[in-house]
Amino acid sequence: MNEHIGTWALVRVKSVDANGKPAAPPFGGEQFIGRVVLTEEGRLSASITDGRTIIPDGEHREYSCYAGPYSFDGQTLITTVDSCSDPERMGTEQIRNVIFEDELMILQPPLRSYGDNPAERRTLWWEKISDI
Repeated sequence: MNEHIGTWALVRVKSVDANGKPAAPPFGGEQFIGRVVLTEEGRLSASITDGRTIIPDGEHREYSCYAGPYSFDGQTLITTVDSCSDPERMGTEQIRNVIFEDELMILQPPLRSYGDNPAERRTLWWEKISDI
């Protein structure tokens, strides 16, 4: 039950629109940088950014970071945000469906809009890089 505790690196991202059709990959496609830390004491810290050196004209660098106490029942990870990069997330519950597949932790937030984009469902694959 504690296989989630540790430091995880983002290794793959995917996004689909509300109809399940592929959407533009988030965080720069394949050039993202992401870490999630889940402590045994019940605290989570997550950060993801577009890792591209140059952002094409008309695009912006996507960045997301939040932290707070979490609960995990083996299938659903719920973090109550007490610090974040987006003030609208402060005090919210960030809910993620969780699946463990091989050596990866797969997190999937609910369907939502990111910035000015239409609603999409993202899937993020994480590889454990440290037990903490």
